[in-house]
Amino acid sequence: MEFTQQIAILDSNVWSYHLPVPIAVSNHFLEQKIKRLIATFNKEIELHCALMPKGDGSYFININKEIRKKLGSFVGDEIHIHLREDTSKYGMPLPEEMEALLEIDEEGNNYFHALTPGKQRSLLYMVGKPKNSDTRLKKALAIIDYLKYVKGKLDFKELNQWFKEHKE
Repeated sequence: MEFTQQIAILDSNVWSYHLPVPIAVSNHFLEQKIKRLIATFNKEIELHCALMPKGDGSYFININKEIRKKLGSFVGDEIHIHLREDTSKYGMPLPEEMEALLEIDEEGNNYFHALTPGKQRSLLYMVGKPKNSDTRLKKALAIIDYLKYVKGKLDFKELNQWFKEHKE
């Protein structure tokens, strides 16, 4: 499904820059129980995302600073959006460094997969963010070590402290 929409700002403490999704488009996916999507912006940048409820029956897609910068776009600028179902296992790419660790570390794999899908995505995002493979591997190792240390009881604030204390 394709449409064009302007970047807008939500009056919210949680979300800000977003792209409103036309009701017909959101209904198309929601009727099929599809909330995880891959959005292609201006036929050049892909983003794994979700239909986010606005609270008034409408939905939107978050568009972060990094994507806006790559597009050279600001509030009010029109973006062409193509949406398709995200059929990936985690709703986002699995960094190969994390994939390798999950394959060889059974305990870490069990703790990771016991987390909610949203927490799994957050951790995968953290691992996949750095451009350097060594940095991604260190991040993945730290996350798996942390999950084993806390026996899967993830606390993001504590995890950030763990990153600071266990830098190599």
